[in-house]
Amino acid sequence: MTAVSKVAIAGSGVAGLAAAIQLAKAGIEVDVFEAKPELSGLGSGISLQGNALRCFDALGAWDDIRDAGYAFEGLNFRAPGPDAPIVASLPDVKTGGPDYPAAMGMPRAELARILLSHAQAAGVNIVFGAKVTAIDASVPDSVEVFVDGESAGAYDLLIGADGLHSTVRGLIGIETKPEQNGMGIWRTFVSRPAEVERSELYYGGPVYIAGYTPTGENSMYAFLVEKAQDRFGHSDEEATRIMLEESRAYAGPWDSIRTDLEMGAHANYTWFTRHIVDAPWNRGRVVIIGDAAHSCPPTIAQGAAQGLEDAVVLAELLVTADAVDEALWDEFHRRRLPRATAVVEASSQLAQWQIDGDRDADAGGLIFGIAKKMAEPA
Repeated sequence: MTAVSKVAIAGSGVAGLAAAIQLAKAGIEVDVFEAKPELSGLGSGISLQGNALRCFDALGAWDDIRDAGYAFEGLNFRAPGPDAPIVASLPDVKTGGPDYPAAMGMPRAELARILLSHAQAAGVNIVFGAKVTAIDASVPDSVEVFVDGESAGAYDLLIGADGLHSTVRGLIGIETKPEQNGMGIWRTFVSRPAEVERSELYYGGPVYIAGYTPTGENSMYAFLVEKAQDRFGHSDEEATRIMLEESRAYAGPWDSIRTDLEMGAHANYTWFTRHIVDAPWNRGRVVIIGDAAHSCPPTIAQGAAQGLEDAVVLAELLVTADAVDEALWDEFHRRRLPRATAVVEASSQLAQWQIDGDRDADAGGLIFGIAKKMAEPA
C-alpha cells in the first residue's frame, strides 16, 4: 500500500522527472505538466557529483547516463596568465560511494532526453505546453489542479518541481524567492582538448572564476564567472564576442576554447541566485522540491544532485508509507532540509569569498568538507 495513488507534478526538469520515474515504477499514476512547449535542454553542459549518479542508478537510468557522459576524478586549480600552471590538484570524494565515479560531465540536452525516455517507459503521462495555474485544496486528502485555467482533476499530491521562479511555490503562499548574489556566468559548449580530463578552475584575473568541465570524448562546457551585469539584450554574435574577450587572460585549454568561440560557438548568460525555503516545504497536499525549494551558485556543482535527492527521498517515503501525514513530512524535512541548507551555505560562501577578494580563504578545504558530508546517503 502506497501513501498516494495519483500524483501531479509541475515541471519536467531533473527533479520533476526523477520523482515521476520513481513513483510510476511503484505503480502510481503520474501526470507531469510542463509549461514549455517541448523538452528543454537549454544551457551547455552540467557537472554531476557521485551522489547524483547514485540517484540515477536508483532511477534505473545510470547505464544510459554513463554512456552519454564523461566520468572523471579530481579537480585542478590553475593560475591565470600565459602559462596557466596547475597550482593544486584536489582529489574528489566519491560522494556516491565506491561503485560510481567521483564526478561526471554531460550535455544538458542528453540528460533531459534520457530522463524523459525513462519517464515515458515507466508510464508517466507528460503534457507539454501545460502550466499549473491554480489549485483547490478545500477537499480533504486531495488537491484539485488547474492547468491553464482548466481543471485537470483531483490528485493525492501535487509536487512543484517548476524551478527557480516556481508558480506552485507562490500558489501555496511561500514568500521565499531566489535572490541574486552579485555574480553572473557566461557558458559555452565547445570541443574538448585531449589534455582536459577533469574539471579545472582558474581563480584570479579579470573575472572571479574561469573553468571548464569535460562532457564527452569530443565535448566540454566552459564558463566565466563575473560581476553580475545586464547582459541579456545582446545578439548571439555580441555575446560570443564578450565571452571571447573576457577569456583572453587565461591560457592552456582556453586557447582551444577561444578557437571555437571565434568559429561561432554560442555563449549564454545567467545570474547566480541563492535561497533556501525553511521547513515545511509542503502546505497540505502540495510540496515543492528542487530549484523551487533551494538554489545556490554552482561553485560545488551540487544543484542537480540536491534536486535529485529531494525527488528520490520523497518518492521513497510516498511509496513505503501508508498515508500522507505529519510523520511523512517530518521525515522528509529531517532528511532533506539540513543537507540542502549545508550545500546552499557552502556554495554561497565560496562565491562570497570571490566577491570579497579573500585570497586567504580555504576554498579547497570547504569544497572537500562539503563533499565528505554529501558522501553520507541522503
